Amino acid sequence: MREVNASRKLLGEWLGTGLLLAIVIGSGIMGERLAGGNVAIALLANTLATVGGLYALIEVFGPISGAHFNPAVSLVMAARGALSWRLLVPYIAAQLLGAVSGAWLAHAMFDMRIVQVSTHVRSGSGQWIAEAVATFGLLLVILRAPSARVAAMVASYIGAAYWFTASTSFANPAAVAGRMFSDSFAGIAPSSAPAFVAAELLGAGLALGVHRLFEGAPVAPQLQPSANESNHA
Repeated sequence: MREVNASRKLLGEWLGTGLLLAIVIGSGIMGERLAGGNVAIALLANTLATVGGLYALIEVFGPISGAHFNPAVSLVMAARGALSWRLLVPYIAAQLLGAVSGAWLAHAMFDMRIVQVSTHVRSGSGQWIAEAVATFGLLLVILRAPSARVAAMVASYIGAAYWFTASTSFANPAAVAGRMFSDSFAGIAPSSAPAFVAAELLGAGLALGVHRLFEGAPVAPQLQPSANESNHA
């Protein structure tokens, strides 16, 4: 396989994360507009769009950057040696910039004010536990899924977590960052963001610990930047 250079990996993370956030926020806006005040229908529309979009984006960008789209995923991959530590900060920066870009793109598509700050407060122990659980499950699926099924299994898990978690499963510090800048159905107030990110990182750390307990059971490498990352990144 031809090696992908660092600049292309970073471009892939920026673009993939941006498109993911445009999907999440845009489908939330569309769902809310069409649902006539029925929050369940709006959430269902948001879920279906996210599941389909996430699957496609992982398939497209997986061979380029590993399709992390998520600082928690990149951090765990660096801890496992699947991502060079020198690429960790650039990956996270690309993801954060992509998330904000995606929020702005969604606003532009729906003729909304581009620059916004969310007023949607999401707080309380239930929300924080939900984010830890959502991120724990996401990382465990990524770490344990057969490599050929990662895209489908990750998308399926996120779709389920939209409904079984109280927080509707952000499970991604970059998603928190992007959604802070959207005063829409999918938004989160900046005051709520630090606790969400802390819970997500805790969940990711727990998933890595559980994965290590299962060390030795069959598992294939997945969501890595490239097959040659450890040697050439």
